[in-house]
Amino acid sequence: MTDPVGKLPSELDQLPDRDAEETAEWAASLDAVAEHAGPHRAAYLMRRTLQHAEKAGVALPRLLETDYVNTIPTSAEPAFDGDEAMEARITAWNRWNAAAMVTRGSKHGVGGHIATFASAAWLYETGFNHFFRGKEGDGSGDQLYIQGHASPGIYARAFLDGRLTEDHLDNFRQEAGGKGLPSYPHPRRLPWLWEFPTVSMGLGPLSAIYQARFNRYLQGRGIKDTSNSHVWAFLGDGEMDEPESTAALALASREQLDNLTFVINCNLQRLDGPVRANFKIVQELEAQFRGAGWNVVKSLWGSAWDEVFQLDTTGALVRRLREVPDAQFQTYATRDVAYIREHFFGAEPALVELGKILTDAKIAECFHTSRGGHEARKVYAAYRAALAHKGAPTVILAQTVKGHTLGKGFESKNANHQMKKLTIDEFKGMRDLLGLPIADSAFDGGVVPYGHPGADSPEVRYLQERRAALGGPAPARRMHASAPLPEPEERAFKALHKGSGKQEMATTMAFVRLVKDLMRDKQTGHRWVPIVPDEARTFGMESLFPSAGIYSPMGQTYEPVDRDQLMYYKEAKDGQILNEGITEAGAMADFIAAATSYSTHGETMIPFYIFYSMFGWQRTGDQMWQLADQLGKGFIVGATAGRTTLTGEGLQHADGHSHLIAATNPASLNYDPAFAYEIAVIVKDGLRRMYGPDAEDVFYYLTVYNEPKPQPAMPEGVEEGIVKGLYRFKEGAAGADAPRLQLLASGTAIHWALEAQQLLAADWNVAADVWSATSWGELRRDALESDAALLRGEQRTPYVTQALEGAPGPVLAVSDWMRQVPDQISQWVEQDWSSLGTDGFGLSDTRDAARRHFGVDAQSITVAALAQLAKRGEVPASAVKEARERYGL
Repeated sequence: MTDPVGKLPSELDQLPDRDAEETAEWAASLDAVAEHAGPHRAAYLMRRTLQHAEKAGVALPRLLETDYVNTIPTSAEPAFDGDEAMEARITAWNRWNAAAMVTRGSKHGVGGHIATFASAAWLYETGFNHFFRGKEGDGSGDQLYIQGHASPGIYARAFLDGRLTEDHLDNFRQEAGGKGLPSYPHPRRLPWLWEFPTVSMGLGPLSAIYQARFNRYLQGRGIKDTSNSHVWAFLGDGEMDEPESTAALALASREQLDNLTFVINCNLQRLDGPVRANFKIVQELEAQFRGAGWNVVKSLWGSAWDEVFQLDTTGALVRRLREVPDAQFQTYATRDVAYIREHFFGAEPALVELGKILTDAKIAECFHTSRGGHEARKVYAAYRAALAHKGAPTVILAQTVKGHTLGKGFESKNANHQMKKLTIDEFKGMRDLLGLPIADSAFDGGVVPYGHPGADSPEVRYLQERRAALGGPAPARRMHASAPLPEPEERAFKALHKGSGKQEMATTMAFVRLVKDLMRDKQTGHRWVPIVPDEARTFGMESLFPSAGIYSPMGQTYEPVDRDQLMYYKEAKDGQILNEGITEAGAMADFIAAATSYSTHGETMIPFYIFYSMFGWQRTGDQMWQLADQLGKGFIVGATAGRTTLTGEGLQHADGHSHLIAATNPASLNYDPAFAYEIAVIVKDGLRRMYGPDAEDVFYYLTVYNEPKPQPAMPEGVEEGIVKGLYRFKEGAAGADAPRLQLLASGTAIHWALEAQQLLAADWNVAADVWSATSWGELRRDALESDAALLRGEQRTPYVTQALEGAPGPVLAVSDWMRQVPDQISQWVEQDWSSLGTDGFGLSDTRDAARRHFGVDAQSITVAALAQLAKRGEVPASAVKEARERYGL
């Protein structure tokens, strides 16, 4: 909408103009420049004025984009702290061995990626030689998130410095009895080298942000001085398409994480082709990061462009660079000079004249190879600028050519991500380009040789001296075991062993009470890290606010509205709770950082992350695999669990399947406890298994419910059954000759089973034993291990088979989950098996109505039990019909 004279409205129209005449003079000056010198000159002056205003401290919104040139002028580049020629030789060897490793592997059909590292080699080499701190120096060192497809180059460097052998390289993408190399960064497969699994694209940048934040959290709480730790995340421009890649940019700037640097390798290519074919990915990313409050450093052009930019007296070159779409620039990198002269320099007269000054060799160098990401000095300057910038994180947008130095068959080709090998002739061409002393005879037999200058060569000595000065090898993962945590005092657990008497308590509240007591433990209480995505009050955690505090690097700069209440909202610089807002992905990234702190920082933390169970494994399951890959430990708690326990919430909140998804992960120990004392036993055993003398690389998934029930006291001798997954909770009482069966139930379903036990005894003279199945998954895991033992010739009976041995009658399993959850153990149950569950979509209704709908309430269980007994001839068939009618089913 416009005003009557067609002027667009502006927020400035709301502010009084104290000197309208002066304002008009400024506008007239700009109009005059545009008229006499052109709009481009006017735009240049405006940008210069804004730049000057920013330096002068005048508060103005920043431009979201700058010209398509390097942020750091050549004249402002710092002196290079190293031997550039030596580092070029080291990089050449790494390029060669990375390509040789993948090519040799292709003979075994295992593939690999070459082009990514070829474009990013200098981005890594400059960091390794000058910036990345190792773990053998003071503090924790830096955290490096390596781009997954660049792993061959990292292996090549580890080979050069003696950490890997030729045998290792020849076992790339193979297990080789534990002597192979995983295809991508993978701590579980190569735990001494890789810290962070990154090839599930998008998770690396998200995790890097929360890792940087967690570093500040440890410092704020006085647990570890992390002031010298810097987080570096190496990413691809195509990877930035993933929503997770940019999901937490605002968090990083809001919390001023200047201990974080993103390095985005902008080779303008995705896996199948151009990233922004018709647009400019660098400009798009610059605007996105600047808008989020990041410091942006662009390193786009190599030194060959310096002379060309000096000749651009009209600004035509900069304008043309900004308007050419990415896919066209990719084409320039593959075409001859005549094509470039016609299609680039032919765009306007000023460029035609500029092109006449340039030689063919200069144009070829500029458009084919000279990129900011391919030159040590340009990368060094960008990294120095990133570390010098304070108050905000930095992103470096480094332009490269995908497949650089691999030859015309690779460079900038759309298919280069899928190209797994070079021919012998292509390798010889690469050798000549890189100047490597590899004789033709080394290719005898058609096998590409690895190259190494020698363990005592100047290159290797230089590399190792550089790393020693920076604190040891990188990347590297701390392998030595942290000291086991002391066991917490028993009283926290015993409080739940006693039960709640007549008072009703949901298992969600029981878990929170337990953790609250454990957080008071003098030896280990400070190591608990409570994590919640905004709904702490939903889970009864508000009592932790004033006592533990919510972490905020700013502290509390306001007076909370509920300050006069007992459980007021308290934020603090040393707060213990991570209350993440509405982001399960962010909370999970928090959890991963805390769960692996024992390795990253040598400080064992005990994270527990509580969330609506429907929004855990279903929404962030990929991150839970990342957690397993990264060997994380801690308690993941799916609260308000089950498909019928949430009154009225309906389909989108009704979780009947998370235990099925969790069961797919070998590192996840999954429990569905029914009672408060079971939670106490499981958590205590979890602390032993994850943090005790024989610590395991596992994590726990517990589901807890929001349904208040009286909590019974713990019976004698049930601890082993709770941990293993099954124990008899209550025997059935009926006549001596009464038919019998076994009811197995987990979680809140045990209350329906206990009610059914009473109905069966009172109405049908049937005795039903009720068992608490605390973990269908652990019962299955044990049974699978027993099967594997039998194949090795060992005699072993699954625990579930042993527990139910001799139990009379059929077995009927019931839970608030899909039938597939209890059905996981059916093949190891010798009795007749049947199950009830909540298969199908959820619905909005009362708990009773929902349970009747799914056929899992006490009456439905009773009818199902009678049906099983009728099949065996132990009750009349008419009893089933009679029961249905009696209970109104």
